[in-house]
Amino acid sequence: MMRKTFLLVCLLLGVSAAGFGWGFFGHKVIQQLAIYGLPKGMQPFYHRHMAYLVDKSVRPDERRNTDPAEAPRHYIDVDVYGEKAVYEMPESWGPAVAKYSADTLRKYGVVPWQVMVMKERLTRVFREKNADSILFYSADLAHYVQDAHVPLHTTVNHDGQLTGQTGLHSLWESKLPERHLATYRLQHGKARYLQNPEHEIWEVVRASHRLVPELLAQEKLVSQDFTDQTKYILTERNGHTRRSYTDAFATAYQKALGTTVEDRMRAAAAQTASFWYTCWVDGGKPDLAALLSTPRTKAEHKQLKRERNAWKKGRLQEKDLLLTRSR
Repeated sequence: MMRKTFLLVCLLLGVSAAGFGWGFFGHKVIQQLAIYGLPKGMQPFYHRHMAYLVDKSVRPDERRNTDPAEAPRHYIDVDVYGEKAVYEMPESWGPAVAKYSADTLRKYGVVPWQVMVMKERLTRVFREKNADSILFYSADLAHYVQDAHVPLHTTVNHDGQLTGQTGLHSLWESKLPERHLATYRLQHGKARYLQNPEHEIWEVVRASHRLVPELLAQEKLVSQDFTDQTKYILTERNGHTRRSYTDAFATAYQKALGTTVEDRMRAAAAQTASFWYTCWVDGGKPDLAALLSTPRTKAEHKQLKRERNAWKKGRLQEKDLLLTRSR
């Protein structure tokens, strides 16, 4: 009920859908980064369609406005099940339903199981060699994988609302990367085959959840150097007042967190590439070049090489090669 109420408030206040997930900016950046980690058998196909994949990386967030069943697919409030539940809950859907009931699981979020649903769908369309469906499910699968990397997607205190830190969600996963991306190291490893994707996504959830206490504690610590007037800014929208963190506070909080946000972005990109790669392998490794409407051009090869080199050197933003740019 709490999460549904928050969504309703967002809609009433006209708050951007970026308030959930990585924010539109974060998802789009991570989506582009993931493509550079793919093997040669996949990369040209995904690079040809990079604009589509980046643009549609936020489609599941947009669906929340029309599909009431969508919101729980983006998070899991794992702490409502107990202090150690993140390590003890059944990883598979069937045993989890047997223990908690499907209604309870959907009430508190199902992101790790939604990842597996999308994983199976993408694997199937690789087998079918359906280019349009491959792109569709690649974009959607990536979104849920990336959401699982956000610490506040693993706790009932998803916006800091239970600890007097309301607005923390958007600060952590939207404002910080938007303002500080140029300082982030965004290189990540090559895609790897996931022997047990179900366990892998649960390991992502666990790693995210372990960061929650520090994330909350650092906000409290940084707040000691701010007054309400310097910590928050009030804006009017649609006749309602909205309170958000100031740029000055965001800068101080970013410094206190160190590399935490960029580490999760980098991990999200690597895991996105790995899930795509695993689906391709499990789907029979279809020849993706044969699914392109036209052969790759020399200009496309040159552009991909340029982007990969800039990515490896941490200069994508400096070279103006990110499709989505920070302010």
